[in-house]
Amino acid sequence: MTAPAFFSKPEPMTIASLAEATGARLADGADGSVVVSSVAPLDAARAGDLTFLENTAYVVQAASTEASACYIAPKFVEKLRPGVIPLISNEPYRAYAKAAALLFPASMKPTSMFGTSGIAPGSFIHPTAHLEEDVTVDPGAVIGPGAEIGARSFIGAGAVIGPQVRIGRGASVGPGATIQNALIGNRVILHPGVRIGQDGFGFAMGATHLKVPQLGRVIIQDDVEIGANATIDRGATRDTVIGEGTKIDNLVQIAHNVTVGRHCVIVAQVGISGSTTLEDYVVVAGQAGITGHLRIGMGAQIGAQSGVMTDVEPGARYLGSPAKPARQAMREVAALAKLIGRGKS
Repeated sequence: MTAPAFFSKPEPMTIASLAEATGARLADGADGSVVVSSVAPLDAARAGDLTFLENTAYVVQAASTEASACYIAPKFVEKLRPGVIPLISNEPYRAYAKAAALLFPASMKPTSMFGTSGIAPGSFIHPTAHLEEDVTVDPGAVIGPGAEIGARSFIGAGAVIGPQVRIGRGASVGPGATIQNALIGNRVILHPGVRIGQDGFGFAMGATHLKVPQLGRVIIQDDVEIGANATIDRGATRDTVIGEGTKIDNLVQIAHNVTVGRHCVIVAQVGISGSTTLEDYVVVAGQAGITGHLRIGMGAQIGAQSGVMTDVEPGARYLGSPAKPARQAMREVAALAKLIGRGKS
């Protein structure tokens, strides 16, 4: 069985053009006409490959890499094997990300699995839906009554866009995603299996649990990216909101009435309970859980597997379950280890 290459090799680009596009600096005397046509990690790179070095742990590999060029921080340039062209940057990983996106644009978001554009046979678009120019809809997708989809957007195979949903321009909806009761901004990326706008988990508890109507919407602002099989419930009496530029990993659950600020990062398997607010630039690491009706302050960081049960001040770092300031949590862990050690003696 042959092994397919899922992303076709791009047209080669010169080192000089990549340096200009990414804000990197060529070392004095470097040959900017050298071309690269692929990317690879330091230890696997060969001639024609582009690589990067930012983490000190991989400095030893810089001396033996066979890459043609390497994005690299100034302090590591002398560690690079002679013959490898350094692309000098204070943020080599970010510069590499820009370069890789130029070389492999199709890897950046879900695109048609058939490599085609336009409305595919086998899709269904309700007569009252409105699609702007250059929208691509793959087979099996369903676009409901009154839905509106902006120019240059993509709807993947088997995706379902519900009645009256609005999707902005340049958006990408992966295969099998479902969107209802939602307003989606420009350049939003929704990966396969995303669920947006379904019922929030609302019940008036009692001897029997009475379902509370969920009458709000989901608002997703521009440049948000949401990973595969993440779920964002619609609001109960107000909207669930995801702020501009926020990045959400796979398998994240965001409950009704949650507000997530701008440019937050929420990592896999995080759960955020109803009516909680994350201010701008919050980072929540994997498997953390946040209870309802809390406020997580601007720039706060929540460690992996933390259980957050109280408000968190802006800029704070919290760890543990129940979560507490990181230094306090680490002191408690150290003290406990010390006590256990004494007990053994």
